[in-house]
Amino acid sequence: MSSGIVFHALAAAAYALLGASLWRSLARGAPAVQAGRAARTGLLGALLLHGAALYQAMLSGPGLHLGWALALSAAVWLGMIVFWLESLLVQIDGMQLLLLPMATVATLLAAAFPHGLTVGHADNPWLRAHLLIALAAYALITVAALHAMLMAALDRKLHRPLPAAGGEEGAPSAIMGRMLDSMPPLLVQEQLLFRLIGIGFGVLTLAVGSGSVISMLLTGQVLPFDHKTVFTLLSWVTFGLLLLGRQISGWRGRVALRWTLTGFAFLLLAYTGSRFVLEVILHRG
Repeated sequence: MSSGIVFHALAAAAYALLGASLWRSLARGAPAVQAGRAARTGLLGALLLHGAALYQAMLSGPGLHLGWALALSAAVWLGMIVFWLESLLVQIDGMQLLLLPMATVATLLAAAFPHGLTVGHADNPWLRAHLLIALAAYALITVAALHAMLMAALDRKLHRPLPAAGGEEGAPSAIMGRMLDSMPPLLVQEQLLFRLIGIGFGVLTLAVGSGSVISMLLTGQVLPFDHKTVFTLLSWVTFGLLLLGRQISGWRGRVALRWTLTGFAFLLLAYTGSRFVLEVILHRG
């Protein structure tokens, strides 16, 4: 068993324990989620384990090892770092109720599906920079998509309040209601959503640009015409139109949520979806 698998399993256990403690507190009737210093320190420890797992899985051997599960794990890790830093400035502790289970699943998948391929020309500094930028863009847009889903759930709760379930504190509907009540207000989430989308779009633009440079150096083409390029460009256009619509027509609410999730779906298909089909369904490296 490789050390990358071990560290991913340890990170999954750490995320699961942190998430279970928050959900248990909510199930016992806590009105809101408030992460103290110990919880933030525990999350930082889980992030360090996760980072070590990615280093061992992707960079410890010759070349650069990548696969669909490792790419997803790296994106979630970077997204969790963004959340941890943001949580030092804004009260968004309630988001851990969804982020921690997501990180648990991502690290478990990376431990279960560690296979991938070794990237050629990994010693090329342009290629390494491009991969780092692309993963950062992927992570930021992943977090933005999570924000969009949270905002959709909060919007639904405002228009269709959950039933009280007979006043039972441990009832699923009551727990779900407290979970949504623990989330930041919609206005705060909307501001954070567009901040993330703006930064993510900028980083995604850098990823497209650096990818074009790499393609020119290695193949002589500006951009290869393949599914990864097509879906990445579709995602880039979607987020560009969303930001333009926000600036010109004041797009917000459900319109912004639909465009965000559409752009995220394109980006997900650009790499993770295609690698999953090749490696898991078709069993090709």
